Amino acid sequence: MAKTTAGQALIRSLQEWNINHIYGLPGDSINNVMEELRKAKEQIKFIGVRHEEAASLAASSYAKITGKIGVCLSIAGPGAVHLLNGMYDAASDGVPMLVLAGQVSTEKLGRDDFQEINLQRMFDDVAVFNKTVQRADTLPDLLNQAIKTAYAKKGVAVLTIPDDIPVQEIDESLMYTSSVFREAQIVPNGEDLKKAVTYLNEAKRPVILAGKGALHARKEVEAFSERFGAPVVVTLPGKGVIPDDHPSNLGNLGQIGTKPAYEAMEETDLLIMIGTSFPYRDYLPEKAKAIQIDMEPTQIGKRYPVSVGIVGDAKEVLPWLTAHGAFQEDRHFLEKCQENMENWWRHIGKDEQKEETPITAHQVIPQLQKIVEDDAILSVDVGNVTVWMARHFRITNQQFIISSWLATMGCGLPGAIAAKMAYPERQAVAVCGDGGFSMVMQDFLTAVKYKLPIIVVVLNNEKIGMIKYEQEVGGHLDYAVDLQPFNFARFADVSGGIGYRVEEFEELAPAFEKAALATKPVILDIHIKEQPPLPGKIGYSQAFSYSKYLLKNFFKNHEVEMPPLKKSLKRFF
Repeated sequence: MAKTTAGQALIRSLQEWNINHIYGLPGDSINNVMEELRKAKEQIKFIGVRHEEAASLAASSYAKITGKIGVCLSIAGPGAVHLLNGMYDAASDGVPMLVLAGQVSTEKLGRDDFQEINLQRMFDDVAVFNKTVQRADTLPDLLNQAIKTAYAKKGVAVLTIPDDIPVQEIDESLMYTSSVFREAQIVPNGEDLKKAVTYLNEAKRPVILAGKGALHARKEVEAFSERFGAPVVVTLPGKGVIPDDHPSNLGNLGQIGTKPAYEAMEETDLLIMIGTSFPYRDYLPEKAKAIQIDMEPTQIGKRYPVSVGIVGDAKEVLPWLTAHGAFQEDRHFLEKCQENMENWWRHIGKDEQKEETPITAHQVIPQLQKIVEDDAILSVDVGNVTVWMARHFRITNQQFIISSWLATMGCGLPGAIAAKMAYPERQAVAVCGDGGFSMVMQDFLTAVKYKLPIIVVVLNNEKIGMIKYEQEVGGHLDYAVDLQPFNFARFADVSGGIGYRVEEFEELAPAFEKAALATKPVILDIHIKEQPPLPGKIGYSQAFSYSKYLLKNFFKNHEVEMPPLKKSLKRFF
């Protein structure tokens, strides 16, 4: 019988799953796995990070970007604890991740050995698969099951490997599993499809709310929108479903959103949710019929009382509905929503077009837009920067990733690293606040080490800006939100990258132009004026009691310099 070691079988199985790189940090309880990775370094690249949190966030981002499983590893104890944040990010956003966690040797388990903690208990809440390898000959089979489960359940699979397991010999012919996985083909219920067509034919003011589950169905969403005269509103993780400058795109919904999106939701008589279970009920219509299309049966009607739910892939469902529904001859609702959006772009364009110092975030995003390539990957951090990018950056064919549900600060830089690892030929840009970036900035050195020419845009206001705003919203004096001033451009230079510090508006465009031409990792340290993440021209004095409920009043009272949609529609309905 052919003999091999469990560690060698592990590497071979990883290769069979087309896993070509892993993020992590080596250490004593994972070193036997690391030795096998060293031997296979031409096939599986190991990306050694400075902090395990960056490893797990990069693995999560890789899965978001590619749809393939992201992989990270760590030692037992402290290293495994550090992985948790990125693991929860992957779990929250529903992407597959594999964690290989070291553990003390089997004979020491349960004896409170050095760095031993109960990893299985710790990972139990976040993982869809969570096993400790008890016998060497089960390692390759458990790995296969871990990866299959991560893909099938769109979550995190954990394989904890005691340190003595990888070096033990096994019979490689006694495999019980294989590295094969196939997605289930879900066929929508025919009666549900027919009901949906009836609602679509009857609707006078349909509105599409498209999410992450529609990103792969751009052409189908566009054709569906055109057929039924339905404007498209997008969720944050769905940004890019259709281009931001598409005539039917009304932008995002909610606190990060646009007035046209808000008003369309107020006026609609049929909400069509595609690949989203939008969580903020207060921004959805008070009373409207609804169609929901989703691959996950558990998401149907989860947060809105839908009239008909269709379980299926939007890429398959939408063409059927488009082919069987009647063309909407009356385009007045769509046209008025489009006029409303044109007014919105003119309105926020006033802030974008200013040429003055101190710089505002509104002025920065258009300069970024000028140098971003059409197929770039944008990894956006959490905080005020999320709002500014969602509202002001106009996606064409770029890919937009973020920690959408966990909303963890520090996701921007690891996401850009993962983007460059996934697609070396594509431009990778991280857009961060100074608070989020400083949480993981040590791993800018990782980008330098592996020669990853990413661009990191740091919007630096020396504040944890969104928290300051939230404290004021709650009627509190802001506290502990000031950040120690720091020169991120100098940090880039001494790290072996390139740094540009921008304090005057005149320096902005040249800095972006130089960054776009760089062959090393770049940090653009852009000093911006403190401002709230609010729409239009509302200021801090108006924002003192600001909340999502007051946002509705803000839009209703027309404080944004735009005519209300309701007034435009009255002559038609």
